[in-house]
Amino acid sequence: QVQLVESGGGLVQAGESLRLSCAASGVIFRLNVMGWYRQAPGKQRELVAFITPDGNTNYTDSVKGRFTISRDNAKNTVNLLMNSLKPEDTAVYYCNSRGAGVVSGYGYWGQGTQVTVSS
Repeated sequence: QVQLVESGGGLVQAGESLRLSCAASGVIFRLNVMGWYRQAPGKQRELVAFITPDGNTNYTDSVKGRFTISRDNAKNTVNLLMNSLKPEDTAVYYCNSRGAGVVSGYGYWGQGTQVTVSS
């Protein structure tokens, strides 16, 4: 049974930082692409960042230079360090795990964690 459990969300002021974590079980973590998505009210879910099994990363343009995704294959965790947060980063953030051959946007999902950035 696959489980992805996110933690670390909360309410912060603009310019502050948050660190999200996702603990995975039931997947061959070291072989999977791990990603973070977010969904703001009234908007579609969007990819924020992903990290491949060998550590390559990719970010959506709006978070480049501010967010850093990392993984710890020994602990089956993926983290998202979010610096210089902006009100437009407010959303529910979801952890995603997918096999290398699975199309982006599919795979397994966590329950989400709320991030709220006040101005």
